[in-house]
Amino acid sequence: METGLIIEKSIFVLVIFALSLGIAAYQTYFERKVAAWMQDRIGPNRAGKFGLLQPLADGGKLFFKEDFVPKDANWFLFMIAPGIAMAVSLMTSAVIPWGPDYFAFGKTISLQITDINIGILYIMGATSVGVYGIMIGAWASNNKYSLLSAIRGASQMISYELAMGLIVITIVMMSSSLSLKTMVEAQHGFNWNIWYQPVAFIVFFVCAIAECNRAPFDLAECESELIDGFHTEYGAMKMGFFLFSEYVNLFISSAVITCLFLGGYNFPGMDFVGEKLGANALSIISIFVMFIKIVAVIFTFMWIRWTLPRFRYDQLMKLGWKSLIPIALVNLVITAVVIAATKGWLF
Repeated sequence: METGLIIEKSIFVLVIFALSLGIAAYQTYFERKVAAWMQDRIGPNRAGKFGLLQPLADGGKLFFKEDFVPKDANWFLFMIAPGIAMAVSLMTSAVIPWGPDYFAFGKTISLQITDINIGILYIMGATSVGVYGIMIGAWASNNKYSLLSAIRGASQMISYELAMGLIVITIVMMSSSLSLKTMVEAQHGFNWNIWYQPVAFIVFFVCAIAECNRAPFDLAECESELIDGFHTEYGAMKMGFFLFSEYVNLFISSAVITCLFLGGYNFPGMDFVGEKLGANALSIISIFVMFIKIVAVIFTFMWIRWTLPRFRYDQLMKLGWKSLIPIALVNLVITAVVIAATKGWLF
């Protein structure tokens, strides 16, 4: 790999890293404002204009709090668990295509860290590893409530990843590729997968809520039963890493949903905009379109959290195994039959 390309990719990695952390921080502000709006309150309004400095105040509070390790905890595992959760959540952004290619300095700049041909499998694998941060941290805490939380979290992720994987297979069949870039390009203009796979979109979205441990599926953290879940014994920035990793996961999950079902950076009239304004203007507009869609999905996550009550654990598992997996299987079979009939493989 030439030096220029290494520098280009390194800069892009730093940009995406900073962007993910910044958006994760301000999702806390956005969530508080959404909750306040839905409950007829004001929300954060003290730190800065309209409370916009609240995430910085929260981060400063976590950073300067006293750090401690419980007496009977496994020190090494207790310390590295938040780092595992944070690192895995940031890794998943590597294969997200944020926009079409940009042309500058006489070269083509890809707005994607890397376009590996198994991009969606990489994301599924990375998110599966993310549960290890929760399990290691909970076990190392030597706290029975934390351990129960980890068992719940692991069972929940395993259950809902099955239905999510089946939905991913249907999208792979439609685009004939495992590359997220190819999947997005196959939805050029307004040819989005949500119009062809509305049931798959709903199932995938529900599974994404469970994978992110968001209400009404936040059984791993339910305060009324488990104090504070797997990070009960954590404080200061170690707890901050767990919290930030969840919001990074929310951001990346929204980006993946946008790429798989909402056309990614595609929008109606792309060809017209490209002809009139040029490729670079199209690239910039496409980035804005991508982030508008991501914000809309994030808002939907938050809307659901502050609307629906928490499920019981048996209801959570029943929904995953007895409803979502059968629906995903039937949807997969129907998609396969339709594709085979369209291509003339059945006759």
